[in-house]
Amino acid sequence: MPRIAYIDKTFRAATLELIDQANQIVREYREAGFSLTLRQLYYLMVARDLIPNSLQQYKRLGSTINNARLAGLIDWSAIEDRTRTLRGNSHWSSPHSILQAATRSYREDTWADQPHRVEVWIEKDALVGVISGICEELDIDYFSCRGYTSASAMWRAGLRLSGYIEQNQLPVILHFGDHDPSGIDMTRDIQDRLSTFAEFDVQVERVALNQDQIELYSPPPNFAKLTDSRINGYVALHGHDSWELDALDPHTIVDLIEEEVVALRDDERWEAAVAQQETGRARLAELTATLAE
Repeated sequence: MPRIAYIDKTFRAATLELIDQANQIVREYREAGFSLTLRQLYYLMVARDLIPNSLQQYKRLGSTINNARLAGLIDWSAIEDRTRTLRGNSHWSSPHSILQAATRSYREDTWADQPHRVEVWIEKDALVGVISGICEELDIDYFSCRGYTSASAMWRAGLRLSGYIEQNQLPVILHFGDHDPSGIDMTRDIQDRLSTFAEFDVQVERVALNQDQIELYSPPPNFAKLTDSRINGYVALHGHDSWELDALDPHTIVDLIEEEVVALRDDERWEAAVAQQETGRARLAELTATLAE
């Protein structure tokens, strides 16, 4: 959607510069295939020393972005809210149109013959938009934990992972979470409860955010929440700073997923499965064309 002005507003020169910087970052990541949340935009601006790292600056950026959109200075589709989505039925213009869509979306299980079955679990729903593209490209399932995962979701996962074991596949969960008292503990919680429901020791790998990545990428820190019941143990190991997964560059998160998945994948079996899928898609396209005649 283009920029649409709904209000008349005059901005100071410094604010206009901030808006221009935000537009440049949004454009850069959109061209790379990413949609940003406000929090991701904030951390990217902090990392580039465009704004200080503070709650006040985060709130100021949010207010500025909102006013700039209303004034027609920022595209309305530039900042994504991934937690509020309209849901409903899909519709088609004709029977032929749904067959064309089915051809484009036709997929076989390219992991059916693999020794491993990989899933990506991420702490925050707001980051699903970052991981969805690479997970779909690699044909692996992904899941938003939304903090500590519910008992119902854990139970269903336990059944699903047990099914993979019955198919002689080793399930591997790649977990991404904040580096704070609860975010780190969530990896342990997933391991413990999944092993209960699946009745075997599930392999859970904490891919990010880890201390070595903090030292490598230098994401902006926050103060750890003193109200967290796990704060004392965390401070003893890591000090009073904490780091959000959102602060990692989206490219970095994507690269981490790809590196872990490719290391677990048998490429020869993968390529054979992809070739078989393309053959099936071609046959479906021929059938669709025949029915349209």
